Amino acid sequence: MADLKGRSEDMKDKVVGEGKKAYGKATDDKSKETEGKAQSLGADVKEKARDLGDDMKKGFEDVKEKFSRKDDKK
Repeated sequence: MADLKGRSEDMKDKVVGEGKKAYGKATDDKSKETEGKAQSLGADVKEKARDLGDDMKKGFEDVKEKFSRKDDKK
Protein backbone atom coordinates (compact mmCIF):
# COMPACT_ATOMS: atom_id res chain seq x y z
CA MET A 1 0.00 0.00 0.00
CA ALA A 2 2.80 2.40 0.86
CA ASP A 3 4.39 1.77 -2.54
CA LEU A 4 1.13 2.58 -4.32
CA LYS A 5 0.81 5.80 -2.34
CA GLY A 6 4.39 6.75 -3.15
CA ARG A 7 3.94 6.01 -6.83
CA SER A 8 0.74 8.08 -6.98
CA GLU A 9 2.56 10.98 -5.27
CA ASP A 10 5.35 10.68 -7.85
CA MET A 11 2.81 10.77 -10.67
CA LYS A 12 1.13 13.81 -9.15
CA ASP A 13 4.50 15.58 -8.89
CA LYS A 14 5.25 14.78 -12.51
CA VAL A 15 1.90 16.13 -13.73
CA VAL A 16 2.16 19.28 -11.60
CA GLY A 17 5.75 19.78 -12.74
CA GLU A 18 4.78 19.46 -16.40
CA GLY A 19 1.97 21.97 -15.80
CA LYS A 20 4.36 24.47 -14.21
CA LYS A 21 6.79 23.99 -17.06
CA ALA A 22 4.07 24.63 -19.65
CA TYR A 23 2.79 27.67 -17.73
CA GLY A 24 6.32 29.04 -17.53
CA LYS A 25 6.82 28.62 -21.27
CA ALA A 26 3.46 30.21 -22.08
CA THR A 27 4.07 33.23 -19.83
CA ASP A 28 7.81 33.47 -20.52
CA ASP A 29 8.46 32.90 -16.80
CA LYS A 30 11.82 31.12 -16.82
CA SER A 31 11.73 30.64 -13.04
CA LYS A 32 8.40 28.78 -13.15
CA GLU A 33 9.51 26.78 -16.19
CA THR A 34 12.70 25.71 -14.39
CA GLU A 35 10.75 24.87 -11.24
CA GLY A 36 8.43 22.67 -13.29
CA LYS A 37 11.32 20.90 -15.00
CA ALA A 38 12.97 20.23 -11.64
CA GLN A 39 9.76 18.90 -10.08
CA SER A 40 9.10 16.64 -13.05
CA LEU A 41 12.69 15.39 -13.09
CA GLY A 42 12.54 14.70 -9.35
CA ALA A 43 9.44 12.57 -9.88
CA ASP A 44 11.21 10.64 -12.65
CA VAL A 45 14.21 9.97 -10.40
CA LYS A 46 11.98 8.72 -7.56
CA GLU A 47 10.11 6.47 -9.99
CA LYS A 48 13.37 4.94 -11.28
CA ALA A 49 14.58 4.43 -7.70
CA ARG A 50 11.33 2.63 -6.80
CA ASP A 51 11.66 0.45 -9.92
CA LEU A 52 15.25 -0.40 -9.00
CA GLY A 53 14.19 -1.29 -5.47
CA ASP A 54 11.45 -3.56 -6.84
CA ASP A 55 13.94 -5.27 -9.16
CA MET A 56 16.42 -5.80 -6.33
CA LYS A 57 13.71 -7.22 -4.08
CA LYS A 58 12.59 -9.64 -6.80
CA GLY A 59 16.17 -10.71 -7.45
CA PHE A 60 16.74 -11.32 -3.74
CA GLU A 61 13.55 -13.39 -3.53
CA ASP A 62 14.65 -15.45 -6.56
CA VAL A 63 18.04 -16.19 -4.98
CA LYS A 64 16.41 -17.01 -1.66
CA GLU A 65 14.03 -19.43 -3.41
CA LYS A 66 16.91 -21.17 -5.22
CA PHE A 67 18.79 -21.70 -1.97
CA SER A 68 15.61 -22.91 -0.32
CA ARG A 69 15.08 -25.53 -3.01
CA LYS A 70 18.72 -26.60 -2.73
CA ASP A 71 18.31 -27.10 1.04
CA ASP A 72 15.17 -29.18 0.47
CA LYS A 73 17.13 -31.70 -1.65
CA LYS A 74 19.45 -32.60 1.25
